[in-house]
Amino acid sequence: MSVLSEQSIFATMRQNGPFAVQDSISLHSQFSQGQRDWVHALRADEAQTSKYRAIRSQIFHLLQVRRFSDIHILLKDANARGVHRARAHSLLGNLFNIDNGSGEIMTKLREFSLTADAVIDYLRNKVLASHAVDIEISNEISATTDPVDLLLLVFDERYHKKVRFEAKRKLVLMNLAGTIDQQERNADIEARFTRFVDFLNDQVWSPRMKRGEHQLAYLLSEHAAEDYACQKVQVIKPQTASALELKPNQRLTLIKRRLFQAGSREIPVYVSVRKKNPAAKVIKLLRKNEKNPVVAVDDEIGLMAVLDGRSEVNRFVEQLSDSAAQAGILMTLEDISDTLTGGRYSAQTTGSSSDTPMLKFFARLGDTRVEFIIHTNQSYLDYYFRHGVSHDEYEVRRIFDSGVAEFLFPQDVYQLDMEQIRQQQMERFRQRDKEPAQP
Repeated sequence: MSVLSEQSIFATMRQNGPFAVQDSISLHSQFSQGQRDWVHALRADEAQTSKYRAIRSQIFHLLQVRRFSDIHILLKDANARGVHRARAHSLLGNLFNIDNGSGEIMTKLREFSLTADAVIDYLRNKVLASHAVDIEISNEISATTDPVDLLLLVFDERYHKKVRFEAKRKLVLMNLAGTIDQQERNADIEARFTRFVDFLNDQVWSPRMKRGEHQLAYLLSEHAAEDYACQKVQVIKPQTASALELKPNQRLTLIKRRLFQAGSREIPVYVSVRKKNPAAKVIKLLRKNEKNPVVAVDDEIGLMAVLDGRSEVNRFVEQLSDSAAQAGILMTLEDISDTLTGGRYSAQTTGSSSDTPMLKFFARLGDTRVEFIIHTNQSYLDYYFRHGVSHDEYEVRRIFDSGVAEFLFPQDVYQLDMEQIRQQQMERFRQRDKEPAQP
């Protein structure tokens, strides 16, 4: 279900819904013909009416008012606003299971504000980089971290429509950030991530290398002119790479590799371990039209590994299982998908390509579930550069095709044609990938 659909659970954000931000707002206007038409349309849709009443009730409880016209008092009276803010913070603390004492609620609210801003900054810096100026957060919103101030700003006629929309958007994103923070605390994600990294250091990586030590190498690759698919790749040393002059459709890609022991051999592997950050989780909740991170975010902790070939991939998976057993843990694999040697990936996520070559599975290690994505050198280069498959193109497709781009930057507020921008960004990434990379 699209985040833009009438059934979207983010009803407050729809610019064609009952909480749309209009060019102007008045809390004391007479019941005009336009308002009568609005009420008639709302009553014609019982589902929308129910959502409207629920959200209206939340607004009134948070601001401690009985009607929208009462908000005018809070906009004018700073003392009354302060009293109501303290009560609202207590309600929010209870909502997100945060201790209301010792200033923790204020610290957490600032964290949620930073996460909300980070969502927009991520899109500005990558997927929508060509329109970074158009979608930049208004100064008034980036400087505001308190939910009460943001909510009041939505109803403040002194502010431009774009600023009032961004205030509402920030509230929605902060609410998701709060839900994610609460789930992370309940699941103790930080501790699980630390234990997983310790497991790799203690049980998997070669004891001959210090913790965090890498061996530098380059992948020298040749790519097809039509779609930039990797046709040939070899590993070379940095000193060899520095003396090379690349030919057309050749690339050099730096990799930092660790070693693991497989029998009498030490096998190099490039590994990236990550804990999904809150901004990325917020975007995933939006893409899935979901407010519960337990349901939507199944890849809290992930590991991507790149090895020289299929036999090394098999040895790495075996080593993980053996290392877990030596540590007294039974590692079980779930949801295995293997397209490294052919076949099509069963793409279920919006924007995914069925032609993506990878070995993907989830591994349970005690109480920790880790998403593994394992590549050969060739599939890794396809993952980054091949047209129609590359991760950057996937990022563009899933943000635009899921409706998230239009959801966060509606056309009537930002005057942006998202379909046109989508095509521009796809072409931009493809042209960038063709530029040769020198060491």
